[in-house]
This record gives sequence, structure tokens and C-alpha cells, in this order.
Amino acid sequence: MTEPGEPTGSTRRMPTVDQSDGGARPPVPGASADARAPVPTLEQGDGRAGRFWSARRVPAALLALVVLGGAGLLLYDIAAVRTGHPAMQWRRSLADGLAERPLDDVAVLIGAGVAALIGLWLILLALTPGLRDLLPMRRDRADVRAGLDRTAAALVLRDRAVEVPGVQSVRVGMGRRKAKVRALSHFRELDDVRTDLDAVLEKAVRELGLAKPPALSVQVHRPAKKG
Repeated sequence: MTEPGEPTGSTRRMPTVDQSDGGARPPVPGASADARAPVPTLEQGDGRAGRFWSARRVPAALLALVVLGGAGLLLYDIAAVRTGHPAMQWRRSLADGLAERPLDDVAVLIGAGVAALIGLWLILLALTPGLRDLLPMRRDRADVRAGLDRTAAALVLRDRAVEVPGVQSVRVGMGRRKAKVRALSHFRELDDVRTDLDAVLEKAVRELGLAKPPALSVQVHRPAKKG
């Protein structure tokens, strides 16, 4: 576009902003102050993170169905008795059997043991987090939680281990507290291979970023001789 009175074909010099003096850039349309706010971080070195809790929907649903069915059946029988109908046969048989059988009867002891085991199992489910295959990672952000699957962590350690010269094959068992590495070396001295494996795997465990790095157990052997 040309200004009135300006010769056709001439150019206009657009205004510029000098950034050399540290002047702020003009705000971008549509950008909010929250988008430029720094991400809240935890204190340096504070990577504590608890385990992830399982929802356990299947055990909860099964227990709810059993309780609902038993309570509904018992309530129906009680209402029928109140209206003058006889009690159901199963409830009469159960009441007579419990009244006649002594407490040291085998059937009574088995039933009590099964009920106690189910109760202990439910208490254990309520008090333990579950999700044992998910390892919590360090929390470097206040509002972010991350986890690493144990199988994926074992694959990372195995890939790092096979890069060590002299290692033929590796098996890694990844637990929540210990990582067991079993390696086969077809050349080089076993002590040298074990030293290199310790250094490489210790670095790999640190790079996993786990909240509680597992202890390493490294064993190096020769392959079994054929024949």
C-alpha cells in the first residue's frame, strides 16, 4: 500500500523494535500468562514417590454382588416369614445343622477356616497398593507422577548389558528391590566383564529415574560346553 502523495513503486520502512537494550517483545495475541508460567518443581534431590494403588474393580465388584445377593435373599425370606409364610428350606436346614453340629466338627472348622482366609485376603487387598509390576519414578515435578513397567526396565538393563564386550547373552530379573543379572561371557576374563557390567548397569539404573533404585546382583559365567 502507498500513502497519498507517495510515488508509486516506492517502499515504506516498517517500524522495528530494538532488542539490543533488553526490551520486551510484544505479546503474542491469544497467549495467556499461565502458559508462560514456570512449571512448579520439587526441591532438588527430593524424588520420593509412593507406589501406585490399584483400583481392584474385579474383587470389589464380585464382593458387592455376593453381599447384595445374600442380603437380598435373606431379606426376602425374613419378609416372607413375617407375612405368615414358612422359611425357605435352605435356611431351616442351615439353622438345624448349626444347632446340632458341635464346634469341633470338621465341616464347621473347614467353613470357619475358609471364611477366615477370605476375610484375610480382603484385608490384604485393602491395605496393600497392588500394581507390583509398576515401579514409581522420581518426582521432579510437583504435579506429575510417572511409573515404569518392570518388564520395560529389565529390557533397558539387558540392552545395556549386551553392549559390554565379551557378553554373549543376558537374563535380567527385575524386582521392586533387586535386579538380578545373569550374563554369559564367551571371551575376556570374567572379572573384567563383571567390572564393566557393574559400571554400565549402575549407570543404567540411575538413568531409569526410579524413586527407589533396585540393588544390583550381577553374575557372569561361561557358556556350557556342548557335548
